[in-house]
Amino acid sequence: MRRGLVHLLAWLLATGAAVTLSWWGVHTVLAGTAYDPPRALPIKAADASTREPKPLATPTRRAPSPQRTPTPPSTPPTAARPAPAPARTPGPSPTANGRVRSYDTDGGRAVFDLGTASASLVSATPGAGWSMQVWKTESWIRVEFSRGADRVSVFCTWHDGPPRVEIGTY
Repeated sequence: MRRGLVHLLAWLLATGAAVTLSWWGVHTVLAGTAYDPPRALPIKAADASTREPKPLATPTRRAPSPQRTPTPPSTPPTAARPAPAPARTPGPSPTANGRVRSYDTDGGRAVFDLGTASASLVSATPGAGWSMQVWKTESWIRVEFSRGADRVSVFCTWHDGPPRVEIGTY
């Protein structure tokens, strides 16, 4: 019996020492990661009738579009689902005037700023269920809309003259 109590006492001391050492190590590591709770800023009293409201945020400029545009999720959330788009026909839209031209296709819409010797992509928006990729070089821009095996390509070139846009379905 005495031998059992000695073993129990030794086990309790070893276990207590291990738990204490582990707790101290974890506590030391986690103590440096704790943050103070955020403090509220004091509100200065001011006459509301003499001040104009300030905007909550300032407008920012968007970064230029990257070479490859990420594809949107295939099904948007129900609350954010846009209204169905009207039937699309290839070719420039009748409302485009000046240098900016919009091209509606079955896969989406591509908008180009057509200059006299070059062009730039203003925007490209895939239709519901379609994905999109954009390629750009010094003499052409290609926007490809895809859904499964269907592909619609809007190709703007200006390497041998003024910009021209071709739409191909394959």
